[in-house]
Amino acid sequence: MDQSLQLSDTIDPVCGMTVDPAKSPHRYRYRDRDYHFCSARCRSRFADDPQTYLKDRASLKKEHQDGSTMPAATIYTCPMHPEIRRPSPGACPICGMALEPEVPGAGDGGELADMTRRFWISLALALPVVAIDMGNHFHLFPAAARLSTWMQFALASPVVLWGGLPFFERGWQSLRTQHLNMFTLIAMGTGVAYCYSVVAAIAPQIVPPQFRDPHGGVALYFEAAAVITVLVLLGQVLELRARASTSDAIRELIDLAPKNARRIDADGGAGGAAMHASHKRQSVTQIALDWK
Repeated sequence: MDQSLQLSDTIDPVCGMTVDPAKSPHRYRYRDRDYHFCSARCRSRFADDPQTYLKDRASLKKEHQDGSTMPAATIYTCPMHPEIRRPSPGACPICGMALEPEVPGAGDGGELADMTRRFWISLALALPVVAIDMGNHFHLFPAAARLSTWMQFALASPVVLWGGLPFFERGWQSLRTQHLNMFTLIAMGTGVAYCYSVVAAIAPQIVPPQFRDPHGGVALYFEAAAVITVLVLLGQVLELRARASTSDAIRELIDLAPKNARRIDADGGAGGAAMHASHKRQSVTQIALDWK
């Protein structure tokens, strides 16, 4: 068996809890090795797909041999579609939402940092585009109309093409999987507005007279494409921050749980160093919780 896939037989490979092999009835044999679990549910999830929980564990196994605690494999799932389970962060193939770690406290794969960076840079570039476009509406730059067109093009291009790249990727994915969602609309709306504006800026003479304003000018939508992109980025940042705050709160609650539980029998003797689901039906008079 590949040594990189081996885990300690006292660590539940699904949830990462410490398991006493002599007391836990939940075990599963895989590739001539026994794995022990804290509950029947963890055993069932492991049996469905062992590789999900065992791959890329060589470094974690070394840490465990050195005396450190081995965390469980992180599985990312969609809050709207829990049937979607991935070993790495990404976007849900159904709704396009960013996947979140199933275990509270695990990282989001840098999704929040990436969206935040895209938002602030795109906002800095979109504000001048809005100012230039508003100036054209009020005829503040009559002598520099052509120059303002190219300025809008230069400023809006990185906003739409770089800032909005994740939305185009998710929109394309929705078309391939035939699960249309809001990112399909965002990608189509910003993409069509930007592409039309590029054509109108480069070759305004091909635009039919019916699409021109009373002064013969051609309307550009660089500002609309940039603003929509920035607003959607803002929404993604707020959503990811809310998820992170919720995850932190759950992790703090989990940290309040006792690290060990000792069973105190009727005669006052200690029954063991850990409590598992298999102990729930045993007759006990007291449970001593140890927060050490």
